[in-house]
Amino acid sequence: MEADTYRKLVDESSDIATIIDSDGTITYVSPSVEQTLGYEQEGLLGESGFDYQHPDDRAAVAEAIERLQANPNETRVIETRFRRADGSWCWIEATLQNRIDDPRISGILVNSRDISERKRQEQQYQQLAEEYKTLLETVEDGIFFLAVDDVDDSKEFRFERLNKSYEEQTGITTEDVRGKTPTDVFGDELGLELQSNYHRCAMARKPITYQEEVPVETGARFWQTNLAPVVTDGEVTQIIGITRNVTERVERERQLRMQKEQLDEFASVVSHDLRNPLTVAQGRAKLLAEDDDSEHLKPLLQALNRMERLISDTLTLARQGQVVAEFDSIRLTDLVWSCWKTTATQEATIEIDDEITIRGDRSRLRLVFENLFRNAVEHGRVDVTVHIGCINEHGIYVEDNGSGIPEADRETVFEPGHSSASGGTGFGLTIVKRIAEAHGWDIEVHEGTAGGARFEFTGIEFVRQ
Repeated sequence: MEADTYRKLVDESSDIATIIDSDGTITYVSPSVEQTLGYEQEGLLGESGFDYQHPDDRAAVAEAIERLQANPNETRVIETRFRRADGSWCWIEATLQNRIDDPRISGILVNSRDISERKRQEQQYQQLAEEYKTLLETVEDGIFFLAVDDVDDSKEFRFERLNKSYEEQTGITTEDVRGKTPTDVFGDELGLELQSNYHRCAMARKPITYQEEVPVETGARFWQTNLAPVVTDGEVTQIIGITRNVTERVERERQLRMQKEQLDEFASVVSHDLRNPLTVAQGRAKLLAEDDDSEHLKPLLQALNRMERLISDTLTLARQGQVVAEFDSIRLTDLVWSCWKTTATQEATIEIDDEITIRGDRSRLRLVFENLFRNAVEHGRVDVTVHIGCINEHGIYVEDNGSGIPEADRETVFEPGHSSASGGTGFGLTIVKRIAEAHGWDIEVHEGTAGGARFEFTGIEFVRQ
């Protein structure tokens, strides 16, 4: 009865029970071999099991059989590839027992199960592990891992490891921090600040991003950090931090902020402390001219007016070079015509070659076109013609048929004080360049098709109609 029960269990099991003799010949195989490997039960009897093993695995199987014969009380477990009836290979986990002295078996009992899916998953995990390792070793950002434990109703954070980039950027190694808390590594004051961010991430149970100040021996100080919690069985068990050294950017922003404050202070001085007494001087000179016809009064008034233009252009330079934060959609035709009407153009004419709409700051762009029109009239003929059109899909040109700009001067024409016109301040084209740069545009000057000056602006955002 017991033997019948055992036989029934073997016959109905999804695992394959096989009996082989000492040279690997199959003397029995259970019916489940047909479902798992596709062979008929009787077809394998008398066959050598080695013939169905993958060539690379046969030596390991033979060694396991030899060890069982030398040590009958041992149990051997091996993983091997077995050929299916359709010719494909199936990963098998086989448990071998020496039952040669058991009269009911008289051979080596092999219990096998299909582990192909498990092996496939293991290969996927191994590939992911290799990709993960490569990422950690090659990414430029610093990465650190924190273990999170609940201790006395609070969260405790301990460093587990750091990636190569973190070690290089901070001078701190995994050996320095493994198993230590933030206060152990960075001291009480800074360590508590770091812990507060880690605690915030753990309690929020979602990624957080922030900028922090963590001075280290390498000179790095400011970091843009992202923390992500790892949740296991409903609990935050680990935090992964990715941090980027932004010291240069922060210090540059601070320097720019300081420069802007100094520029604003300078503009305030120019606007009030210089312009106010200049206005008084101009008014007194005009009153004096009404009562006195001295030959010195005309050049005096001209000098005072030139000083006013210099102050006005200096203020424009100081205020218009700041980066444009808000862009409007501007029809180029409308903007150009409004600028043309408010500029002293004498007998000059303008032709707009393309109807386009661009994105920009309307008030600042007025200064661009007014200065370019004024430049064309002052340096060209009284009947100069100005053309405006588009370059491909991200640029515009302003071109005249005047005398042009000598090639030797094209590199310096945008520098402050550069002027060939009598009475000019030399700031007009500098203002044009600064406003273009504030929009994120590039500007170049070339010779026009008719020999005049051609200003090209690129990097412009067009609005599609």
